[in-house]
Amino acid sequence: MSSTPATPVVRTERIGSALLITLDRPEARNAVNAEVATALAAALDELEADPELRAGVLTGAGGSFSAGMDLKAALRGESPEVEGRGFGGLTEARPDKPLIAAVEGPAMGGGFELALACDLIVAAEDARFGLPEVKRGLIAAGGGVIRLPKRIPHHLAMELLLTGEPVDGRRAGALGLANRVTAPGQAVAEALRLAERLAENAPLALAAVKRVVRAADGASDAEAFAFQRTEMKSLMASADVREGMTAFAERRPARWTGK
Repeated sequence: MSSTPATPVVRTERIGSALLITLDRPEARNAVNAEVATALAAALDELEADPELRAGVLTGAGGSFSAGMDLKAALRGESPEVEGRGFGGLTEARPDKPLIAAVEGPAMGGGFELALACDLIVAAEDARFGLPEVKRGLIAAGGGVIRLPKRIPHHLAMELLLTGEPVDGRRAGALGLANRVTAPGQAVAEALRLAERLAENAPLALAAVKRVVRAADGASDAEAFAFQRTEMKSLMASADVREGMTAFAERRPARWTGK
């Protein structure tokens, strides 16, 4: 008797030059257990390895983004982290390619932290972002406490962190937490459009932007500019810079090779 293949907990789909990454445990509101963390890390590896892919879009199936850590799995001793990559295989990872969170429904606790680990956030109006860890005697240790005060004004971040109360997608947009706010059910489509907009730009330059932004965080101006000079030297030696300048002079779209 043949066995039925297990349904993947993280699905990937190539759409144009974007990789759509979908957390697919709707029965658990896409909560993250060890299997999800490992599969999400593998999906990010797929994104990074393929030169035809320019950006990733992370979302959740079944009307939820992610409920965060799977508490039942954690009580069984499972870790929702991947060594060197953090919670969900993402929150401490350093992918070069842009990653966009497309949030429909709840993004709570670690789910919110997965979104914060992305470069851009697209939220449906009825999305819900919250870090309720203090209600369970914990802190948002997957990046929430560290990242949120850097993304929105300090006192507003502290309100979310100290009360544990959520905000909806509209409020997230007003706070500057979301880049785009859409009607319910439209977050993925808008995130894919945004991914295609990013793909019009040079992939080496996009990766360099991310590296410089990370390096400048907490660094002195002198350290940040020194790192940036190294990145600029590498870019100026690339074929893509020559192509970008030539395309501008010839008034045509650039044809990037990532070299």
